[in-house]
Amino acid sequence: MGCQPRVSGKTDLPWTPPRAAVGFSRTLGGSGSGWKAAWLWACGLCSALGPHPVCLSHVAVPQLGGCGVLGVGIWLAATQGSFATLSSSFPSLSAANLLIITGAFVMAIGFVGCLGAIKENKCLLLTFFLLLLLVFLLEATIAILFFAYTDKIDRYAQRDLKKGLHLYGTQGNVGLTNAWSIIQTDFRCCGVSNYTDWFEVYNATRVPDSCCLEFSESCGLHAPGTWWKAPCYETVKVWLQENLLAVGIFGLCTALVQILGLTFAMTMYCQVVKADTYCA
Repeated sequence: MGCQPRVSGKTDLPWTPPRAAVGFSRTLGGSGSGWKAAWLWACGLCSALGPHPVCLSHVAVPQLGGCGVLGVGIWLAATQGSFATLSSSFPSLSAANLLIITGAFVMAIGFVGCLGAIKENKCLLLTFFLLLLLVFLLEATIAILFFAYTDKIDRYAQRDLKKGLHLYGTQGNVGLTNAWSIIQTDFRCCGVSNYTDWFEVYNATRVPDSCCLEFSESCGLHAPGTWWKAPCYETVKVWLQENLLAVGIFGLCTALVQILGLTFAMTMYCQVVKADTYCA
């Protein structure tokens, strides 16, 4: 519980202010009006948002988002197996696994921050700040490396995807098979760089049925004129470039939420430190 500051006159607020509010009140001179201003600053939105505005607005919401991502990942893992596993070098790098790991990590960080905000614990608030800062720096580093080595990443990705084609339709690779079938059907493409990529897989002039202009049983054995000709890698890449604005807005919003979380966490940490000094 927070300590009760010495104020002149009788206060009209019957509860005890949290330590962060007390620390902030000292910066305003320790007067009764300063104490009330600090209380409004720290908890003025409580009636609208709940027990702790910092927790709800900057911790609880991301934690709920992490819970949603985790739920989608579990659902994908249960219903689609290793859906969207296209890499032969990283067979565990599936959409389901990525969502589960990301969701669990976000929930863990959010829990630490929420608990630290509610308890006004310096250690938990600082841990939340450092973890969130680490995530932010990691995301920034990945983005910089991606744009700096785009050509090398393109070459490696195409080479790895072509190796993954040889696992298509084999036992234990249902996720990869489903992913390629969906991509080729939805994007109307065939193969990584050309439909001839499948010739090496089958050792024959043949492609999967998902490459056909009009799907039918064993249509992949027909003449090349009945297959999609567009390369899947370039087709998906063009689609991503066309939606780059949406991806950029999402990235900026994510960065803004993280920066606000860092700012409020450090602000509250500093106020709790000041309050401990004042209460001592």
